[in-house]
Amino acid sequence: MGRKLRVQYPGAIYHVMNRGDRREEIFRDDQDRGRFLSTLAEACAKTGWEVHSYNLLGNHFHLVLETPRANLVTGMKWLLGTYTSRFNRRYRLTGHVFAGRYKALIVDQSGDGYFRTVCDYVHLNPSRAKLIGTHQPLRDYKWSSWPGYLRPDMRPPWLRVDRLLGEYGIRRDNAAGRRWLEECLERRRTEEQASDYQELRRGWFFGEDELKHKLLEGMHDAFGPNHDGKERWESAEEHAKALLAKELKLRGWTQKDLEKRRKSDPEKVRMARRLRAETTMTLKWIAERLKMGSVSMVKRCLRNTGR
Repeated sequence: MGRKLRVQYPGAIYHVMNRGDRREEIFRDDQDRGRFLSTLAEACAKTGWEVHSYNLLGNHFHLVLETPRANLVTGMKWLLGTYTSRFNRRYRLTGHVFAGRYKALIVDQSGDGYFRTVCDYVHLNPSRAKLIGTHQPLRDYKWSSWPGYLRPDMRPPWLRVDRLLGEYGIRRDNAAGRRWLEECLERRRTEEQASDYQELRRGWFFGEDELKHKLLEGMHDAFGPNHDGKERWESAEEHAKALLAKELKLRGWTQKDLEKRRKSDPEKVRMARRLRAETTMTLKWIAERLKMGSVSMVKRCLRNTGR
C-alpha cells in the first residue's frame, strides 16, 4: 500500500505536528525543550526553512514553517531523527520517540486569514492545554514563539515575524505594534471555540478550494496511486550538489583534484563542514563525494577541527 502523499513545492507553508510514541512525553524537562529548539535551529540552517510560529508541549509540538526550497520531507527526517538520537542518548533509551508519521497541513497564504488562524491556533495552545492560568498572559509560556513576537531580544534568528504582523495589519515591528498584537490575541483567547479550528485537525490542506484543486491537479498529473511521498521540485541532494559545485569552483578544482588530494586535506574538511552545516546529506554521502574514504574519517576530521 502506498504511503500518504507529501505535497512539496518551493515557498509552501505547513502546519506540522507530531506526538510522542504511545502519547509519551517527548520533552521531559526544559533541557529537552532547549535541545529540540537548538536542533530546529540546525535544521533551519541546513534547509533554509523559515519558522513563523512554534509551540512545545509535553508530548507533542507544533510548527508553522515555510520551505523556500521544496524540502519538507528531507528536513523533517533530519530533525526528528536527530532529536530522537539525542533524546535516547540522554536517557539511555532505544527505539522510537515520535508516533508514526508527522502531520503536515498545507496552509493557504493568500492573505484571506488562513495563515493567521493557524498561527493563532499554535500560539493559543498553552492556554487550551491549561499550561498557564486563566489570568496569566500567553507571554508567560516561554516554550512558544509568542514571547519572541512580543520581545525582539527573545527572538531567535530563524523565527520570521513579518508575515503574521502583516496579517494583523501591523506595518512596523515596534512597541506600539507589538502591544496591539498582544491585545488582539488575548482577546481572541477569550472568544475562541473548539469549532473554530475543526478544519485544522483533519485533512492535508487549509485554505481556498481553488488552490486545493490546483494542487490536486498537479499531483494527479505527476504521481501514480502508490506514490511514496518523495516528490520534490528541488531535492536536498540537488541542493548539496550545487553547493559542492560552488565550493569546487571557488577553489578552481575539478573532480580529479578531489581524487588526487589526501582524504584529510584541509580544504576537503572545510567543504565537508559546510555540507554538514547547510544540508541534510549523510556523512557517508559526504565521504563519497569528497573522496574522504570512510564515515569515520569524516567524523575524525570534523572533530579535530571543532565540528
